[in-house]
Amino acid sequence: MRLGVLCSGGKDSLFACWRAMQKEEVACLITVVSRNPESYMFHTPNIRLAALQADAAGLPLVEVETAGIQEAELDDLARAIGIAVADYDIEGVVSGAILSVYQAARIQRICHTLGLWCFNPLWHTDQQAYMEALVDAGFGVLVSGVFSEPFDEHWLGRVIDRAAIDDLRTFARTHRISLTGEGGELETFVFDAPFFSRRIEVVDAAVSYRNFRGTYRIRNARLVEK
Repeated sequence: MRLGVLCSGGKDSLFACWRAMQKEEVACLITVVSRNPESYMFHTPNIRLAALQADAAGLPLVEVETAGIQEAELDDLARAIGIAVADYDIEGVVSGAILSVYQAARIQRICHTLGLWCFNPLWHTDQQAYMEALVDAGFGVLVSGVFSEPFDEHWLGRVIDRAAIDDLRTFARTHRISLTGEGGELETFVFDAPFFSRRIEVVDAAVSYRNFRGTYRIRNARLVEK
C-alpha cells in the first residue's frame, strides 16, 4: 500500500514514518505550514525544515500553508492530502498521534471522506518504551520548544538521549507531564533518522525563553554526510 506521512518535523511523525516503511511503501511526506503558532492541529517550530528532512529521506514533500484558524485549518489538511492522492497515488495516511483524540479523530474523518486508510502506529503506545526505542533505533532528536514547568532554557536544543529520558521520567512523576510531550509540554525536531541518507546539521539557531515557555528556532541548517 502506498502511504503519505503527515510530517511535522518532530519525533512522533518521523518515527511513525519509519514504522510504516517496515510494512508498506511510503510515497511522500505531507506538511501543513501554519501561520498561527497556537494552531490546534499542527506543530509549528521549524516546520519549514521538513523540506530538508524529505531530502534526507529521499522522499517528495507535499507542502501547503494554512492560516491556522481552528477547524478551518482542516480544509487545508484535506487539500494537502488530496494533492498527495493526485500526485503520488497514496492509498492511506500515516500520523504520529499518540494520545490526542482531537487530532486523530479529525485526521480519520478526512481519510474516511477521501476513501483512504488511516494508520496511527503510535496510538496509545507505552511512552517509556517508545522513547527508548527512538534512541535505540538511532534517531537524532532535539528539543525545539518547551511550554510547561519545570523546563528551563537549557532544554532548548537539548538532544534526546538516555539522560534526557531519565529527566523526563522524573518530570512525569513530579509535574505530571506526559513523557513524550504529547500534552503540549515540549516540541522536537528530528535531525537524523535510520532512513536518512544524510543528517541535518544546525548551523545557526536562536533561543527565546521566558516563564517556562521557549523555542529553539533554527535559522540555518544543511545536510551533511553521516
